[in-house]
Amino acid sequence: MDRASNDISAGVPISLRTSDAKDLAGHLWLPTSARQIGMVVINPATAVKASYYHRFARFLARHGYAVLTYDYRSIGASRLMHPRATRDADKFAWGAYDCDAALKWAVDTFPDMPLNVVAHSIGGLMIGLASHGHHVRRCLTVGAQYAYWPDYAADQRFSMWLRWHFLMPLLTSVLGYFPASRLGWHEDLPAGAAYEWAFRRARLEKSYRHRQRHGLDPLRHFPAMTGEILAIGLSDDPFGTPEAIDRLLRYYASAHRTRLEIHPEAVGVASIGHFAYFHDQFEETLWMDALRWLRDGKVPAGNNAIYPATATQSNEGHDDAHQH
Repeated sequence: MDRASNDISAGVPISLRTSDAKDLAGHLWLPTSARQIGMVVINPATAVKASYYHRFARFLARHGYAVLTYDYRSIGASRLMHPRATRDADKFAWGAYDCDAALKWAVDTFPDMPLNVVAHSIGGLMIGLASHGHHVRRCLTVGAQYAYWPDYAADQRFSMWLRWHFLMPLLTSVLGYFPASRLGWHEDLPAGAAYEWAFRRARLEKSYRHRQRHGLDPLRHFPAMTGEILAIGLSDDPFGTPEAIDRLLRYYASAHRTRLEIHPEAVGVASIGHFAYFHDQFEETLWMDALRWLRDGKVPAGNNAIYPATATQSNEGHDDAHQH
């Protein structure tokens, strides 16, 4: 049982309305301290329910934040609102419409509060796709990348390619969606999201060419994100390798970007991987570091490698992170 479940509510259910007229399920936690210090929106990973992050949301609420969690269209509780998985439910829609609706709701509901985002995996991409991303003051990302397969960890790359770039599109072509839940791989994926992942290319804009044909440039909002990004990578994360994290960070050329690598042994555990950062066993360690960064902009110190990236005004994705 989650340690926090006995001392704070489960959050208030809310509904978000997107600009393309879809309804999304979300939860709001109000701060339990005397004074609210800010607002946090949590962006999930691919095929992961928002409820996975509720422990972290409760933690932030106890420390003065209002926190919004939500499910992307066709995922988790939002899938119940739209039972049929549709082809428009891809990563572009999750960012340009779903994340954007969450950010807009946060700005409209708490207009005087600084807006922050915590983003896991593909969730780190969503801020750049959203028209309201320019409101974000600080963004904490964990293993954030867009899953270009040559960036996977070398010792697992072949097996991961077979799973996500061979089996996933094959099953999707037969069933019309990817049955991830039956395979024990989190939530089912709609065909649009499954195919976009399976056939993703090195350059982000190449993956969204079908959207560009409709006049929607996937890069148009990235330059407006001028806040701070702390991009956390775990040394044993096969998705969030340094190469994968840097590939995404290059698109946030107007933001102040810092990449921080954490080794599990530094916090006394054997492994963390792509998912365990959000387990409450790290409440007194990794989570407190996250809180101090969101609240004060303090980058965690220690034996971890830190790679600040020099902000530029280019959004071409070719500027390299400068190691310091």
